[in-house]
Amino acid sequence: MNAQKNAIGIFDSGFGGLTVFKAIAEKLPDYNYIYLGDNARSPYGDHSFDTVYQYTLECVEWLFKQGCPLVILACNTASAKALRSIQQLDLPKKYPNRRVLGVIRPTAEVIGEMSKSKSIGVLGTRGTVKSESYLIEINKFFPDVEVYQQSCPMWVPLIENDEHESEGADYFVKKYIDELLEQSPAIDTILLACTHYPLLAPKIEEVISEQVKLVAQGEIVASSLVDYLARHPEIENLLARDAQQTFYTSGDTQIFNAHASVFLGTTLEAKPMR
Repeated sequence: MNAQKNAIGIFDSGFGGLTVFKAIAEKLPDYNYIYLGDNARSPYGDHSFDTVYQYTLECVEWLFKQGCPLVILACNTASAKALRSIQQLDLPKKYPNRRVLGVIRPTAEVIGEMSKSKSIGVLGTRGTVKSESYLIEINKFFPDVEVYQQSCPMWVPLIENDEHESEGADYFVKKYIDELLEQSPAIDTILLACTHYPLLAPKIEEVISEQVKLVAQGEIVASSLVDYLARHPEIENLLARDAQQTFYTSGDTQIFNAHASVFLGTTLEAKPMR
């Protein structure tokens, strides 16, 4: 599978964005896609705002050079710490005809409708939680909704080391869920605000009640992208439709291929980012 110009670029600091890529590709199968995982510098969750912005910009610009007119930041940390700066500072000056979208705003636009109690829990990396991006964005669309956050620093390492199905993962799943629910017994909707976290969904569902709705972002982001392309024909018309999918990583390709199969449920052959 060779990289195709005019593809939709999908970026993540590692593997988690593959859950978003999978949902988008299922909903829009005819388009070309280039996925880039910055695995050599992953995870982004504990890096400073400036560092995440610099790393994300470098990867976005790399995708632009591959011919992508549109890039999706399929990473909550990058969306929280870098998206606004890229949109407001870099695109107008250097790339006025390119677009970069994130995963936070599409989620914030609909998550409030899913909660009957108007109490939502957000599980994310330290970086996403510290940014308070979900508090800010959800409040814009649903000012009557209370948002409670919980960082889960051990979840990404567990997933990326293939320990997410182990008994050791049980402890950290229950620990962070308990800490979130202790903030408010009214929480009836929990958002997985990291694209890695859907792999822990079966364990999470074991420790929450049936009345609590667990929300992953893939389907939400995919539906939002369909709507975006319908509203922006100037971008949609630039996109090629050869159903080509190409994967790149800044890290070891063999390691990427092995881990990626867990997220996608199929094998792939990634190329080194150069």
